[in-house]
Formats: sequence, C-alpha cells, structure tokens
Amino acid sequence: MADDRRIEPDDLGRRLAEAKERASPKRDGLKREENRGWSIAIEFIGAILVGAFFGWLIDGWFGTGPYGMILFFLLGFGAGLRTVMRKSGDFDGNPDDNN
Repeated sequence: MADDRRIEPDDLGRRLAEAKERASPKRDGLKREENRGWSIAIEFIGAILVGAFFGWLIDGWFGTGPYGMILFFLLGFGAGLRTVMRKSGDFDGNPDDNN
C-alpha cells in the first residue's frame, strides 16, 4: 500500500520550478489589485469614523450638540473621498509604483 517511489531532491526542485513557471503572473496581479482595493475601502471608512469620533469628542467638551459630530463626519467623508480619488488614479499605472 505504501508508495515506494523515491523523489530525489533534484527532481523535487525541478518539479517545483516547473510548477512556479506554470503559475499565472496575471493571477498575482489580480491579487495585488484586490488588496489595493481593500486598502482604499478601509482608508475611506477609517477617515469617516475618525472624523465622527473627533466630532463626538468636541461635542462632549464644548457641549455643541450634534453639530461638531456632523461637521467632522462630513470632513472625514471629504478626506476619505479625496484619498479614494487619489489612490484610484494609481490603478491606471503600475501596481508596484505606489501602495
């Protein structure tokens, strides 16, 4: 029942090299683009949350009601949108240029 074949180290190295050559470089590029897309989405959401948090803090310190949170939420949205627009322009170029 046991497999009696022996794989020599040279044969294993050759087979690994052949398998790496067959791997599609296009798939690696797609993975890289997907990671960049997730990065943009996380930065966008993070900017909005940070803005809302700072607005909430300012409202607590100065008692300004929801106005500070609304203002900083909109500022966070604007900052996140600016980041999305800047980074999405990088998709037109080489993914290795900028992260």
